[in-house]
This record gives sequence, C-alpha cells and structure tokens, in this order.
Amino acid sequence: MPADESDDLQIRAVVDRFFAAFVSGPDAAVRADDLRTVLLPEALLVSAAGAAPTSYDVESFIAPRVTLLGGDTMTGFREWVETARVDRFGDIAQVWCGYAKSWRQDGEPRHGSGAKSLQLVRTTAGWRISAVVWDDL
Repeated sequence: MPADESDDLQIRAVVDRFFAAFVSGPDAAVRADDLRTVLLPEALLVSAAGAAPTSYDVESFIAPRVTLLGGDTMTGFREWVETARVDRFGDIAQVWCGYAKSWRQDGEPRHGSGAKSLQLVRTTAGWRISAVVWDDL
C-alpha cells in the first residue's frame, strides 16, 4: 500500500478512536481515557456551539464528558462520522468531518449533527490530534 494511503488509513483510525470515546454507559471512563492516547497532551479543543467559543485543554475536556456519559440522565448517546475529508501535507493533516449523534434524555429520543475539524501531526508514536474545533446544530 502506498505511504499516502497508509497515512490516510492511520489518520482515519485516530479519528475513529476519537469518536468512539463518545458513547454513554458504564465504560464511559475507559473510552474517555483512550482520548489521552489519540490527543497530544497539549491539544486544544474548542466548541463553537454557543454564544461564545469555549476552549478546553485535554483534562478539562475529558472530565465533564465522563460525568455526562457515565451518568444516568442521558442514555444511549453515541456520535459517529457521516462524512470525512482528509487533507495532508508531510507530517500534518486536517480531517473535516460531518457527524451525527443520538441519545435519550428524560425518556425522549434526541438527535443532532454538526461538523468537526481535527488537526493532526505525525509523532514518533504515530498520528496524534493537536486540535479540534466543532459546532453543533
């Protein structure tokens, strides 16, 4: 397999692992812990969903998601990639994703969608996410 295809597959695998962390249930903390593997320790995560952007470092991003996804107020939550485009140059890459999500809250089914832009860098340990920005509908 050419290096370009191999890199794209490795990048998509990192993105898939990132999205796999967002599933509710008793193993939410274990899944969220995998975020520490795919994110650089100094990664920046920014939500543009709201009146003003909200910025997180890795730990301030993970902690509330473990609480929310591991609790019982929101059940059946999952998020998945619907479309993705990988742009790569040398040791940097960007993945533009359209995604969807579904869950139950207060017994009612809910659905949403949005877009995420993930920036990745090649490290000695493989491709890692250096930044994420997203907006939800």
